[in-house]
Amino acid sequence: MITARNLSKSFGAIRAVSDLSFSIGKGEVVGFLGPNGAGKTTTMRIVTGFLAPDSGEVEIDGVNILKNPLEAQRKIGYLPEGNPLYPQMLVSEILNFFADLREIQGAKRQEAFDFAVSSTGVAGIYNRPFGELSKGLKQRVGLAQALLHQPEILIMDEPTEGLDPNQRAEIRKLILNLGSERTVLLSTHVLQEVMPVCNRIMIINKGSKIADGSKDEVLHRSQEKNKLVLTVEGKNVVAELEKVKEIKSIENVKEQENKVSLTLTVEPGKSLQPQLMRLAFKNKWIVWEIGTPPENLEEIFFELTQGK
Repeated sequence: MITARNLSKSFGAIRAVSDLSFSIGKGEVVGFLGPNGAGKTTTMRIVTGFLAPDSGEVEIDGVNILKNPLEAQRKIGYLPEGNPLYPQMLVSEILNFFADLREIQGAKRQEAFDFAVSSTGVAGIYNRPFGELSKGLKQRVGLAQALLHQPEILIMDEPTEGLDPNQRAEIRKLILNLGSERTVLLSTHVLQEVMPVCNRIMIINKGSKIADGSKDEVLHRSQEKNKLVLTVEGKNVVAELEKVKEIKSIENVKEQENKVSLTLTVEPGKSLQPQLMRLAFKNKWIVWEIGTPPENLEEIFFELTQGK
């Protein structure tokens, strides 16, 4: 649905996007991550046709957005960063304004309104001025205008920025529902936003892509893959583990009654579980837990964007 090839964009001496390529298929919900200043907003403006790249091209469902911008943009619903709508206008006036821009007329207009209003839950604020709404409700209105023409592709730039935790949860739920029937590209630097709603993560830094894959694929890039957590009940646990040459370090040792919990750093590529089970059997330990520690997207994000 979205294909970007070798996109580059500079503002004076600042290189915002550098030879960036990616492809997003139908039905994918992609979290577009990066620290502030990574090039996310610039990329989204290029993808939606609001900014021309210095080089490269974008196709929306096979349509080149520079050569045929209106045809390509008809396939896109776009919620830009900051949701810049007119504060003095009523919600109903905003939706009518965008329906006019989209040239939605007649019976299709009522159908479009019914779909957008019911999908985003803005019926209760339909006749209220946009400027008087909370940030969470404003984001709902922004999504409603993006959905009026029932696009196959939804592109959202920082949709939860500035929202409180309850508002974030509401918007995440809304995005999850919308993503079940369309292709979604969602940019954010708030890492917890992507885990509940996205099935793919793409990370950029300094305008270049540094990671791209399913949540599991990106998570498994962590250095934590060389660690094991172990909880056993028995005697001389640490002393016996120190004899295993493949174990490079033993950390986070916690003892409670007869149980010992700890974290092992092992040689890359080594699978120690069978050896540890044999060691437990030999020493008559009871194994309560053995496995890899839970992955932490925030740590991985830090490792990747700091160049570690």
